[in-house]
Amino acid sequence: MACAVDSLVAEIRGCRACAAALPHEPRPVLQCEDGAPILLASQAPGRRVHASGRPFTDPSGDRLRSWLGVTPEEFYDPRRFAIVPMGFCYPGTGKSGDLPPRRECRELWHPRLIPLLESVQLSLFVGSYAIAYHLDGGAKRSLTESVRGWRELGPRVMALPHPSPRNIGWLQKNPWFEAELLPVLRRRVRRALRG
Repeated sequence: MACAVDSLVAEIRGCRACAAALPHEPRPVLQCEDGAPILLASQAPGRRVHASGRPFTDPSGDRLRSWLGVTPEEFYDPRRFAIVPMGFCYPGTGKSGDLPPRRECRELWHPRLIPLLESVQLSLFVGSYAIAYHLDGGAKRSLTESVRGWRELGPRVMALPHPSPRNIGWLQKNPWFEAELLPVLRRRVRRALRG
């Protein structure tokens, strides 16, 4: 299976399917190897991540690693974390922030890649686009309801808000997230990393 994952990731990194629609040269960003116990499905790279070519190399990544209770070394180990955004390339900026992930990645690559990740013990869906896609009908009417319903998802799945600094207001309005959900999230992450 490792060869299949490596081969597909190489194919994804060479993808140019949406090149004509992007405001820059495509640079698919993901982190994925066979055997990773944690799948982190996120939204799309931002401008800084596009420049670095590495997922979550921005303030959102700092906050996310804090939520998970992991070090950068753990987080950037593809044998521990498979990081698969809904859109692999930075989509550009709109009036109120980054544009949504482009659909091409989700349609071309996710149905082929996700089933190959057979070692995943914990799936973390970060942000509304990842939640809607991966919970496929299990997502609630709002991001808040989906995240608040973490107990209903079982021990192997958690929905999280995006850790963007733009969501500080959401975090302040929902103190239960840090008080109730984060301690459970950290325990589940540790358990998955221990195997």
